[in-house]
Amino acid sequence: MPASDTILLSSPDVGPAEEAGVLRALRSGWVAPLGPEVDAFEREVADRVGVPHALALSSGTAALHLALLALGAGPGRVVLVPTLTFVATANAVLYTGARPVFVDCEPATGNIDVALTTELIGSFRRAGTPVAAVVPVDLFGSCADYDPLLAACQAAEVPVLEDAAEALGSTYRGRAAGAFGNAGVLSFNGNKMITTSGGGMLLSHDAALVARARHLSTQARQPADHYEHHELGYNYRLSNVLAALGRAQLGRLDELLDRRRRLREHYAKLFAAAPGVEVLAESDPGSNCWLTVVLVDPGRAGWHATDLAAHLSRERIETRPVWKPMHRQRLFADAEAHLTGAADQLFARGIALPSGSVLTEEQIGRITESIAGFLEHRR
Repeated sequence: MPASDTILLSSPDVGPAEEAGVLRALRSGWVAPLGPEVDAFEREVADRVGVPHALALSSGTAALHLALLALGAGPGRVVLVPTLTFVATANAVLYTGARPVFVDCEPATGNIDVALTTELIGSFRRAGTPVAAVVPVDLFGSCADYDPLLAACQAAEVPVLEDAAEALGSTYRGRAAGAFGNAGVLSFNGNKMITTSGGGMLLSHDAALVARARHLSTQARQPADHYEHHELGYNYRLSNVLAALGRAQLGRLDELLDRRRRLREHYAKLFAAAPGVEVLAESDPGSNCWLTVVLVDPGRAGWHATDLAAHLSRERIETRPVWKPMHRQRLFADAEAHLTGAADQLFARGIALPSGSVLTEEQIGRITESIAGFLEHRR
């Protein structure tokens, strides 16, 4: 089977609407960063999420970085970060000079352990160590448990920065992901719910926070006829052409959500009779189902997640392990981490299956046949 027939985990889903949007932006003459497409994209995403202020940026990582700076993260301060996340969440803390402290997860969802986070905030307060922020991650599109988390952080006067990079279109008790806490962050990377090729967005109810981030994102240039700079800034703004791509994608979001949710339901049925196998956060009705992750208990199943991954790889079907916890990364070998073992268990037992909205019926059939054959052989 040729390499071009490989089924990928989460490929971009683009078509005529995206082509028309990019062509519109090119013909307008606005081909550099900023422009009318960027302005419109900010308004439309803010409206979708339900916040008044948005800032389109070159990546979700850039949005995390600027939000942390605006919240006061810096040397001498700590930021509480889930250990089960993509490295960008923790890297953004390092960019500010603050110190990431890793927190374990809740085993049912993989999201930050709220009780442990609350306990740590109290410990740092008693020790006199300033906590600049807590950064929950809406893992694989399932929102963190925000009601108790926000209550604990508000009581301690600790800001919350929601990393909703994986969660556009998700909800928590009727509210959209990206709208919680002091600020939220989205990613439009090529494998996300919608893509601008590369890009991200900072969202907030706080006009001053977004204004501060906006200033820093354009090299912190002062309003003068010449180039005047009083502080360190960054080149983080989004291209007008890419914003046009994002607007077309946003207009199709409900369609893309529906496809991913139906695919998760399909996987859940496929594994329903397999002992020791469950879908992570399957009962979460608000998840956008960005990636479907199955967890394998080898003692009950008689096989490991890596066995299924190897089988699918031979069939040219891409899978991915759950995020390797940050406390296991060499980069953070000396970092402080507060662990229960939950993240390690999910990393050992989890595998993400192809989940993209662009998958064809023929490709879904190939995946189904391959998994069914594996399960039958292992039964």
